[in-house]
Amino acid sequence: MSNIRTKKGRIAILTGGGDVPGLNPAIRSVTIRAIREGYEVVGIRRGWAGMIEIIRDKDADNGNNCEILTENMVNRIGRTGGTFLHSSRTRPSHVSVLDVPTHLKDKYTDDMNDLTPEVLKNLDFLGIDYLIPIGGDDTLSYGVRLHHEGVKVIAIPKTMDNDVPGTDYCIGFSTCVTRTIQMTNSLRTSAGSHERFLVIEVFGRYAGFTALLPTMAGAANRCVIPEHPFNMERLCELLVEDWKTSPSNYSVVLVSEGAMHEGGDMTFSEQEQDAYGHKKLGGNAEYISRELKNISPHFNNGRKINVINQRLGYLVRCGDPDAIDSIVPMAYGNLALNLVLEGVSGRLVALKNGRYDNVPIEIVTSYKKMVDVDQYYNTDRLRPHYKSFEAKPLFIMASD
Repeated sequence: MSNIRTKKGRIAILTGGGDVPGLNPAIRSVTIRAIREGYEVVGIRRGWAGMIEIIRDKDADNGNNCEILTENMVNRIGRTGGTFLHSSRTRPSHVSVLDVPTHLKDKYTDDMNDLTPEVLKNLDFLGIDYLIPIGGDDTLSYGVRLHHEGVKVIAIPKTMDNDVPGTDYCIGFSTCVTRTIQMTNSLRTSAGSHERFLVIEVFGRYAGFTALLPTMAGAANRCVIPEHPFNMERLCELLVEDWKTSPSNYSVVLVSEGAMHEGGDMTFSEQEQDAYGHKKLGGNAEYISRELKNISPHFNNGRKINVINQRLGYLVRCGDPDAIDSIVPMAYGNLALNLVLEGVSGRLVALKNGRYDNVPIEIVTSYKKMVDVDQYYNTDRLRPHYKSFEAKPLFIMASD
């Protein structure tokens, strides 16, 4: 793709990290508004991976790394889930020698390489005036790096965990909560039929919003979250209490994938780390289920209670976005274009206290956004805690 500048300029957009419903509506919103304002839009494929794999040769075929977006193209995908630009967990500042693109292997030979100089040259080669990354704190943290390198960056927050600092809402969160409630309620019929505990694992490495909100909405009796190590025997005692008081003899607990019991560690499905230093989580529900089954006789007159465990995983991040994840991405995309038209960069579009806004992009790396345990979590009863909803944002404890 040659370095051709349009009348107003060229905007690049990419999606990084895990897919969520709402990404395609955000891409559509940015593209349509930008084109109508006189800009050309380049879609970068596979997140930051596309930015390091571009070949700076006007005769090279970079169609696998980037493409010009049109209204017809994004209109077809705007109502669907996932991201048609694809995604990756690539971190250009930390690229292993095995992942260095073929055309750069002679230049970058260290075990770990910083390809940021290539990203900057590629942005210049493509003639990019503004870069709009859509992602979670990992993806956007590299956006902060590029901002400090002088790139005009406007970030859009996306993650089911809702843990990007600076905003009450991240794209994908509402659909995740909605699906979690629906699937938990569906699984109740099996738990009740067999008089069992129901242990459901949901996403949430460091933040427990995706377990706490559905529990607050009545989907579960208890929840365990990453912010507070729980006592396994206490959890079992509470579930037995709930089991005995239920007319159908069952009880439900939502388990964040990053939750830890006292003296324990996170449950990893793989030991290999991604580019951001994260091991893959998974299997927490299975481990907790085994422990609960073994402990249950202590609280049930010597009788064991069997357990159903279910990992919701990709079921809550696939498929079409719900209403909120269709509306908010549309608004975020337009907010981003407002900033472009104002000549402003280095910002994160946000929802704060029910109002659309923008904040400095540096907030993404300034702190970890997690559940305020003292305010919203009863550590003895292992369930949400609240005193009043007055003046709270839509998703209550999802605020900073």
